[in-house]
Amino acid sequence: MMASNYNAKEEDGHQPAAIGHGGAGTVKNKKPDNTAFKQQRLPAWQPILTAGTVLPAFFVIGLIFIPIGIGLFVTSNNIKELEIDYTGGDMSSPCYNCSQSYSWNSTKPCTCSVPFSLDQPFESNVFMYYGLSNFYQNHRRYVKSRDDSQLNGDKASLKSPSKECEPYRTSDEKPIAPCGAIANSLFNDTLELYYIDPNGSRTAIPLVKKGIAWWTDKHVKFRNPGGNDNLTVVFQGTSKPVNWRKSVYELDPSDPDNNGFINEDFIVWMRTAALPTFRKLYRIIHKKPNMTPTLPLGQYILEVTYNYPVRSFEGRKRMILSTISWMGGKNPFLGIAYITVGSVCFFLGIVLLIIHHKYGNRNHSADIPS
Repeated sequence: MMASNYNAKEEDGHQPAAIGHGGAGTVKNKKPDNTAFKQQRLPAWQPILTAGTVLPAFFVIGLIFIPIGIGLFVTSNNIKELEIDYTGGDMSSPCYNCSQSYSWNSTKPCTCSVPFSLDQPFESNVFMYYGLSNFYQNHRRYVKSRDDSQLNGDKASLKSPSKECEPYRTSDEKPIAPCGAIANSLFNDTLELYYIDPNGSRTAIPLVKKGIAWWTDKHVKFRNPGGNDNLTVVFQGTSKPVNWRKSVYELDPSDPDNNGFINEDFIVWMRTAALPTFRKLYRIIHKKPNMTPTLPLGQYILEVTYNYPVRSFEGRKRMILSTISWMGGKNPFLGIAYITVGSVCFFLGIVLLIIHHKYGNRNHSADIPS
């Protein structure tokens, strides 16, 4: 009887799925459970697009987006910004000699002075940026060339950096701190700003170097190795990056809260840019209560200590002075985008309204011939 069960075929030609203990075969049921979810009987909402629902939507979007866009565009235009290119690529540029003679192997820095004028005063706080062009910080290997554990103060990573830092992992058989291509290419030009008084004397503009980095970067992601407040002892046995003139514990020895891995210029540079043309915050010019405006109109001099060569990759360097608003820095694109979308929606609403008014009331019933 058992043998006949194994050899038996069902009428549809399939083998019985299983045989019970009593010898009777039971076929497994593959039909989904009879539930609303598995049987796809859940209630659904299918909107019916009519002129009464579509046309108001177009007009509402247009009426909302256009004023917002105008407000953003006007706010962006009210932001004052001045950009000075000091690359020195042209022979008439004050920094031409520096750009032609300076390289990473130069032992002495080169200095140049770039005069410029402000046609309108800069009110409130003024932010000074440095800008680079044709510098691809978004390259995959460049972005990965760092050791976040080392930058976070891990002592083991300080002595044995990650292999991602190659070929800037060791130097002279010593671990590099900080390691990697990002740290090795740290921007190190020194920029100073002077106001030329009507009598011809120069007045230095105070530049604040703290408060330029993100709070989370300064207090969470970047930490000096613990155990000793003397950073010279902490970083003993390590080597400076190949292109650096000084070690990481010498970035700002006068301020322990801005030295080593927590130096804010270093932290700002380590946050890589997404595009090859970018700017990074360099200094802040705070408005003084008894000084109106922060930067008066007149003649100025930008004093540059030229330490960062860009001729090898055909790059350009800029200094940018800018005010900010509630929406950030100068960015007309956002306002233009809102105005464009709002105008297109409003125009389409008018076109569809005309079409609906002209053809919407026609009788669409087909004539059936007898």
